[in-house]
Amino acid sequence: MIHTTTLNGLSIQTGDILCMAFDQDENSRPGDYWRILGMLIPGEVDHVAVYVGPGGRCVEAGGRGVIAFDLDGELWAAEKMFKHRGRFKDHLVGVAYPLQGLDIPEEGQIRIRNSVAEYCLSQVGKPYNINFLNPDREEAFYCSQLAYKAYLPYGINLNTNRGVPNLPGSSSIVFPQEIWSGYPHKRSSRKKTNCD
Repeated sequence: MIHTTTLNGLSIQTGDILCMAFDQDENSRPGDYWRILGMLIPGEVDHVAVYVGPGGRCVEAGGRGVIAFDLDGELWAAEKMFKHRGRFKDHLVGVAYPLQGLDIPEEGQIRIRNSVAEYCLSQVGKPYNINFLNPDREEAFYCSQLAYKAYLPYGINLNTNRGVPNLPGSSSIVFPQEIWSGYPHKRSSRKKTNCD
């Protein structure tokens, strides 16, 4: 079943990808790791999660490994979700729509969306993949690798190499920015506030 919700004024459906950026003003030791990682990741988008539904259910790979969490209403509220996500403070840049504009009939899109959600949910509990150079493993995941692996069986390759520098040896890494730059997306109109 395809689920829909609204987040920061953006319509999202099962399989759409939430694109976030780490906030640079957090003063905590766990936050230090994510801020440094964010500085090393090229582009505006540092992290992604896959919306699966129902309600605000999402799946992401981070410091606690692959987890499912629920959005706290229709506005991105990192502080309110912190205890569930157990991670950094971030803000929503926007939503990427990997299926938008592809010549896939509606029934095919429904099948892909459901399969992407099932794949992501079946990975919950697996550890975080710190080996960014190996996005094809399935015993551990980093954020954009999870989305990449979920879409790849359908010929949708999120490793676009768009929006990231062409550095020696980095072409195998699936950067969050590649998903944002490589597929149709909408930017969140809600600006980050001190309450986020």
